[in-house]
Amino acid sequence: MARNVTSRDKDYSQWYLDVIKAAELADYAPVRGCMVIRPTGYSIWESVQRHFDDAFKRTGHVNAYFPLLIPNSFLEKEAEHVEGFAPECAMVTHAGGEKLEEPFAIRPTSETVIGHMYSKWIQSWRDLPVLINQWCNVMRWEKRPRLFLRTSEFLWQEGHTAHATSQEAVEETLRMLDVYRQVMEDVLALPVVAGEKTPGERFPGAVDTYTCEAMMSDTKALQAGTSHFLGQNFARAFDIRFQNKAGDLEECWTTSWGVSTRLIGAIIMTHSDDDGLVLPPRVAPTKVVLLPIGTDERLLDDQLLPRAREFSARLDEALGGLCTAVDTRFHMRPGDRFFYHLQKGVPLRLEFGEKDMKAGTVRAVRRDSGEKLDVAHDALIPTVAKILEDIQSSLYKKAKVFREKNTSFAASYDELKSALEEKGGFVEAYFAGSSEDERRIKEETGATPRCIPLADKSTGKCIFTGREGRRTIFAKAY
Repeated sequence: MARNVTSRDKDYSQWYLDVIKAAELADYAPVRGCMVIRPTGYSIWESVQRHFDDAFKRTGHVNAYFPLLIPNSFLEKEAEHVEGFAPECAMVTHAGGEKLEEPFAIRPTSETVIGHMYSKWIQSWRDLPVLINQWCNVMRWEKRPRLFLRTSEFLWQEGHTAHATSQEAVEETLRMLDVYRQVMEDVLALPVVAGEKTPGERFPGAVDTYTCEAMMSDTKALQAGTSHFLGQNFARAFDIRFQNKAGDLEECWTTSWGVSTRLIGAIIMTHSDDDGLVLPPRVAPTKVVLLPIGTDERLLDDQLLPRAREFSARLDEALGGLCTAVDTRFHMRPGDRFFYHLQKGVPLRLEFGEKDMKAGTVRAVRRDSGEKLDVAHDALIPTVAKILEDIQSSLYKKAKVFREKNTSFAASYDELKSALEEKGGFVEAYFAGSSEDERRIKEETGATPRCIPLADKSTGKCIFTGREGRRTIFAKAY
């Protein structure tokens, strides 16, 4: 265990903050509840962003940008929406030295302003579907902030689409949920449960909300991303109408969906250990770091450093991008250089000195397991590629096994309470309760219904009401 990182078993919350500090991912901003994302943290976000953005574009979506400031009157047009976000809204009441006639909300989400613009852009069935995404920041005033997981300002993407039929909008909602699932599992190595939110957990103004729920290494749940079928609620509020093929006017059917910098918190809490950050190779900005080692400056300059740069260039070409780095901080002890990259979560270190050069080998050290392997120069490229894929696969499998090990079933409310208290994790139970029932369960157990898994269509006797209910996951959550 690293001296600058608290053990997870001793204090999980402090461990999380220590990992962020040691890896130089983020720091607290002067404004309460806000954070500064440092270069290492932002490079991870750029990698996350790139993978999601590519997936969005493959499904026909395009990027745009909408204003940060939203007229308060827009928020008030959709009653459930404004009620849901009012406690979190930050308002601008003065500008240019004068009080504004109408206050502006600093964007908590953009359904309202985008709905206003869609009402201007959509006239005919020929204009549909509209498939737009934006990458931006939002503000939701947070009373109990935690870096990446809950901050007053955070970065995210929000997709907003408009369709001619309910069926098309529902298909879009579920399609984007599956896009989220694929990227989270294939790139971030986060095993998630895709499911439908219960009424008490729905997005304000949505008809249905779907989610990807992940389990962190302390067995708590984290909502990793959501996709919302908005029905015609926002179309009705903002007059988003189109002329159909018969010449009649109809209201559009809309969706919205989003993931945020919270995913960096998910990566930290799913994969990292008591030494520091662990990153899956596919999301790591630097996948491989090369460390030439020696005390002879001439040897370093004439042989080791040129060979390191050669290997770096060849690996970048083979792996498809600028994903390697050469460590030239020769003023530091080798152990300190190793530890620096270990805490930054670099998946693979390649170390070599004079003896390695003579032997024609490189020492490869995995971040996830600490396993060491001597690799011949002529086998370096395929071996590194194979190791990185194995690290990616191993991290996903390890996280999935952990989730399965910490998932149980409760046949009654008493069993649910006992399981949450004694075991934690995901507790599955049949449930058909109301929003009020959900609130009572949360008050009594500290847990909420995370989702109704889409892959499980089974029904049974509700543990709370006795009615026929769907299999539902309960958990304490971030």
